Amino acid sequence: MTLTAEKGAPMKGPVLGRRRLLQAGGFLSLAFALPLGDVLAQTAAPARPPLPGSLQTNRMLNAWIRINADKTVTLLVGKVELGQGILTAVAQICADELDIDMARLKIIAGDTALTPNEGTTAGSFSMPNCAPAVRHASAEVRAILLDLASKSLNQPVTALTVADGTITGPGGAKTTYWDLVVGQALEREATGQSTPKAASAYRYTGKSVPRLDIPAKMTGEPIFVQEMRPEGLLHGYVVRPPTYRAKLASVDLSVGERMPGVVKVVRDGSFLAVLAGREEQAVAAGQALYAAAKWDVEKGLPGTDGMPEWLTSTKPARVIETRNTPRQGGDAPVKTVEATYYRPYHMHASIGTSSAIATMGADGVVTIQTHSQSVFETAEAISKMLKLPREKVRCQHVQGSGCYGHNMADDAAADAALLAVQMPGKPVRIQYTREQEHRWEPYGSAMVVKTKAGVDKDGNVLDWDFQIYSTPHGTRPGGNPGNLLSARYLAEPFQQPTPQNGGPPNYSADRNGIALYEFPGHRVLTHFITEMPLRVSSTRGLGAYGNVFAIESFIDELAHAAGADPVAYRLKFMKNERARDSIVKAAEAFGWDKWRKRDGRGRGIGFAQYKNTAGYCAVCLEVEVNKRNGRIRVLRAVASADSGHLVNPDGVVNQIEGGLIQSLSWTLKEEVKFDDTRVLSEDWASYPILTFAEVPPVDVVLIDRPGQPFLGTGEASQGPTGAALANAVFDATGVRFRRLPLTPDRVRAGLTA
Repeated sequence: MTLTAEKGAPMKGPVLGRRRLLQAGGFLSLAFALPLGDVLAQTAAPARPPLPGSLQTNRMLNAWIRINADKTVTLLVGKVELGQGILTAVAQICADELDIDMARLKIIAGDTALTPNEGTTAGSFSMPNCAPAVRHASAEVRAILLDLASKSLNQPVTALTVADGTITGPGGAKTTYWDLVVGQALEREATGQSTPKAASAYRYTGKSVPRLDIPAKMTGEPIFVQEMRPEGLLHGYVVRPPTYRAKLASVDLSVGERMPGVVKVVRDGSFLAVLAGREEQAVAAGQALYAAAKWDVEKGLPGTDGMPEWLTSTKPARVIETRNTPRQGGDAPVKTVEATYYRPYHMHASIGTSSAIATMGADGVVTIQTHSQSVFETAEAISKMLKLPREKVRCQHVQGSGCYGHNMADDAAADAALLAVQMPGKPVRIQYTREQEHRWEPYGSAMVVKTKAGVDKDGNVLDWDFQIYSTPHGTRPGGNPGNLLSARYLAEPFQQPTPQNGGPPNYSADRNGIALYEFPGHRVLTHFITEMPLRVSSTRGLGAYGNVFAIESFIDELAHAAGADPVAYRLKFMKNERARDSIVKAAEAFGWDKWRKRDGRGRGIGFAQYKNTAGYCAVCLEVEVNKRNGRIRVLRAVASADSGHLVNPDGVVNQIEGGLIQSLSWTLKEEVKFDDTRVLSEDWASYPILTFAEVPPVDVVLIDRPGQPFLGTGEASQGPTGAALANAVFDATGVRFRRLPLTPDRVRAGLTA
């Protein structure tokens, strides 16, 4: 198996036949001359049939699969590897449908000049969108090859068998994929008529095949963009303003220009940067320029402590009625229960800071190696920022060390491109310092959730009211340079567009805001605030973490108020059978019914189906709370996961474990601190994360659904884990904590209040 990505140069893939590859509208297609009559006939053709997943918008088979003369197969996908194991999973599917060994596969992912445009790799959409496309494209290519073999061997298709690309007929007659495919054999649209294999016929799918990207990482090969060092490399350093709203009033550029190793100092409005031969030289010169610069600085941030009040008192741009199902008759509530929950701003806090390398070639094409999740949209935004034609900017995805959403990968790509056009022919590398990454990355939005329930005499919910107060959760480039950080500071600045909130079924601020439980009356209002005190965008799960924390904490409060077991209370209102299975299996694996109360220890459960459309996950935790110092220790964690048809069980376990551990870190420790002027969290001391010693043993129970759709998993465990932790702390202490994170100081104050 080969993951193809030439370091420091455009990636090259095999080309089928002699046709010319075109990048048109973001899709890979093949251009060839058609007679006018054929063109008119195509125009008048009936509507094309719908195709599965990303195949619908990338319909050419050879945009996905190429059969190569060297007896390999190239799989091209628009989704990219972020550590979630997607390339391994789609390789398993492709190899199974084509009947080849996985070792024959080469994979090219996220190259805007070569691969199909599958949009952003985010939202747990890779398995629902990319995997079905690969499955059906591979099945159709196999059918085409068998049809060609049938003609070549003069045997019916039903008499042929395939083993690792070799097709055998009666009497031992043989041919191979590589013998059959010539010219335009795969230059055709998918029809969707080929039937993929049954789950029982798979060789790889459903098995824990080792991740393809792990061996190189374990042996220290330089596969991360942060490690790439092409020949002739220059290092760039961007001098950031002291605050968001600051403007560069004046600076003596010679301060940087005369420092050792400096090749060029660049100023464009309030954008200030330096290029040097060595990284430490660029950093030193950049810091000297920062000290010499004079900035106009404005204040105006609400501060960390004032953020909850700011959210609830700021007039929203829109109040969105996400759901409104009024109760129809019945008894009136005898009591109303209310609670308010708060999640702070979260960083991505990637261990490796964002990086990119850009080179402007002799042909005027700017080629960028980037760990962006949105290579197509980012390339479009950069082309507009540079005022270049779209085809003059090419993004190639290279893995980066850390990604949990829209971090600064796109900004690094833009900064590298801005400097590369200043030095044509020279590769330019950007990698941010820890302080730059911490202070300037787009954070996960702070949120306030107000809950209210009307209950009957037995504590059953009759009316459920859920109100969300949130700034945006999505300012990805989206083809707009105003969403690239440095573009806003140029002499001719690009204005950031007003963010929009995502609608159903995936939502954004209100993601998972609709509880899956069935209540007689159920209302959800989203107070969407477009003003952004701090820079925000998509962090793993978007609004789901805050919303599930609130839903599952509140349902727990209602269960305790009713004197009911938290698991039994949830099941009372849950009609979705797969959701019930997830809750029950997590509780059983945890030993919920056998657990016995001990002083200072507690148990808690949380559940959600991510986006109410993706993977199901329930999490049970056991914690120990030191009531003297307020420290929480998570003793063990058990999770259930239903991701539909399992492709790589170990990959699903990895995603659930990773999300669970990150959620523990968010819930116990993480909060961006800021005053009225600037962000104060600029290192690991001021923004601590979970340490290895604090990670509990994690047991994941998988629920396989052969033949069911593939469901995204990467963000399924965040919300349930945060809620399970808060619920376990309540069980241990009798005190309900509704503001995150649950730091020792906050817990100690709550216990002594």
